[in-house]
Amino acid sequence: MVQLKEFRIVMPMSVDEYQVAQMHMVMKMQQQSTTGGEGVEVLENRPFEDEVFGKGQYTSKVYHLQSKVPAWLTAFAPADALVLQEEAWNAYPRCKTVIKCPYFARFSLTIETVHKADNGQSENVHGLSKDQLSVRQVEEIDIASASRDYWSYAIGTSNVDVSEFQSQRTGRGPLSPGWQDSCNPVMTAYKLVTLDAPYWGFGYRLEQALLAAEKALFAESHRNCFYWIDEWFGMKVEKLREMEKQSDSSLNRKLHEAAYNC
Repeated sequence: MVQLKEFRIVMPMSVDEYQVAQMHMVMKMQQQSTTGGEGVEVLENRPFEDEVFGKGQYTSKVYHLQSKVPAWLTAFAPADALVLQEEAWNAYPRCKTVIKCPYFARFSLTIETVHKADNGQSENVHGLSKDQLSVRQVEEIDIASASRDYWSYAIGTSNVDVSEFQSQRTGRGPLSPGWQDSCNPVMTAYKLVTLDAPYWGFGYRLEQALLAAEKALFAESHRNCFYWIDEWFGMKVEKLREMEKQSDSSLNRKLHEAAYNC
């Protein structure tokens, strides 16, 4: 059964600021997670233009995540099966990401994101039909929450507590209870996850595990976006594109060197 879940992540920044924050966060988290032959391999990172998205940045990546495979899944597939292929079309403020796993050919995971200058109260930013709305689940993610679960630690949680953090450069924070209704500026990342793993015996369990993993990743990455604000605040997208090229080369070099030394 296809899962349709919308995660809403409110952020204490403007829509324009978030674009910079996200680019900085992705680069830094990829560098942190790529070591010992596991992590992110960047195949393509280039501008694109088409009739669907308009202009934006296209990326193609491979995630080598063998050590993250849940123990129960190894009953159905070898541990090295968790190699994920990702294509992303970032036409900010709209983005689309498609993730596939070659070992499970019928598996599909799509994330469609709309970034909007509100505090998470828009009800249908993705323009879903009545049938889609009837099955869509909505969950709000509070980046100031201290709760953690298995997937939080599996993805490498940093234990950042933004409920006590205050930016030196902007004065924003700490994020006290109810901060979403009072902070200014404010914006929301609306992430619609469509997930289908049509495999008898473990498909539903795999879907639930991946939804939990995506939630943990969204929470951790967005906490970092805010926690690292003093690093990226004031930076320009053009400068970050230059830094991306260097970061992509560094990631690929790390993986290739690890493979050569095995």
